[in-house]
Amino acid sequence: MNRDPLLVEVLRGDTVESRHAVSVAVADPAGRLLFRRGDVTTPVFPRSAIKVFQALPLVESGAAAALALTTAELALATASHNGEEVHVEGARAMLAKVGRDETCLVCGAQWPGREADRGRLHRAGLTPSRLHNNCSGKHAGFVCFAVRAGIDPAGYGDADHPVQRVIAATIGDVTGVDMAQAPRGQDGCSIPTWALPLGAMATGFARLAAGDGLTRSRAAAGRLLIEAAIAEPFMIAGTERFCTDFIRACDGEVYVKTGAEGVFCATIPALGLGIAVKCADGAARAAEVVTANVVTRLLGRTAEPVFDRFRRPRIRDWNGTVVGEIRADDEALGGLVPPGR
Repeated sequence: MNRDPLLVEVLRGDTVESRHAVSVAVADPAGRLLFRRGDVTTPVFPRSAIKVFQALPLVESGAAAALALTTAELALATASHNGEEVHVEGARAMLAKVGRDETCLVCGAQWPGREADRGRLHRAGLTPSRLHNNCSGKHAGFVCFAVRAGIDPAGYGDADHPVQRVIAATIGDVTGVDMAQAPRGQDGCSIPTWALPLGAMATGFARLAAGDGLTRSRAAAGRLLIEAAIAEPFMIAGTERFCTDFIRACDGEVYVKTGAEGVFCATIPALGLGIAVKCADGAARAAEVVTANVVTRLLGRTAEPVFDRFRRPRIRDWNGTVVGEIRADDEALGGLVPPGR
């Protein structure tokens, strides 16, 4: 398998204007790499791409069931959302189920992602709250887990807090990484983030997809969270977001999740495969194109027009005229075919 990164080209007219170098890993639950390009062994920060791993204790502990969290709320616990009204109210409802409110969240206030929602707040004379933070659902999940487990949620963002210790152990179990040796940083929402190799991330998502290599309760928790996100894709992102739109286009066959700085992870449950992508320069546009190309090739659905806007998105000027496009290296992806072919 080629160790060179996959190139994504940005064209203006017929001329290449920019290039992005992207690393890709496709793995099975045993950690075997079915496809790789670029560096899949050097640890990188997955950031929000592994929120489903971080939400596993919420479900596995029984807290989600005891609190009767809805499918939408389970999806929100894994979200990087726009801060639209349904996201804000969803996080608020989760906290209310354990008698808490936004003041206990450590994620910080953030303006909504969309101009329309920012304008709505501004016209009402309001400022954003912690519930508008794109990670508020994940943080609400942490608080729900802590309260139901009898853990004081105060300081839950600290690396040595019981909540984060459980999460670190969970990530290590799912990915096979020794978390004591993994580089650690602080995420944008003020919780720990550990750097992981792309191969390990892909393996973790394959394990969640197949249920292999995990305890029965952890496999069931992963399956429930992935099914919730696929059933309620709007909750994990929102209006005009790649994750929401691509999951919908895939008709329930795929789970995808973005992380900051050009990271994407995905899983195809029916195939038992996990995918991890990292754009070297942090560009999300390149990571999205590669994710779409890899997934549709594995599904054998590259010829379907519904995926054109994901696999080869058009660039338009302010009048809406097409002036270019973004494309992945088709030749480099040639060895990626649906399993069994």
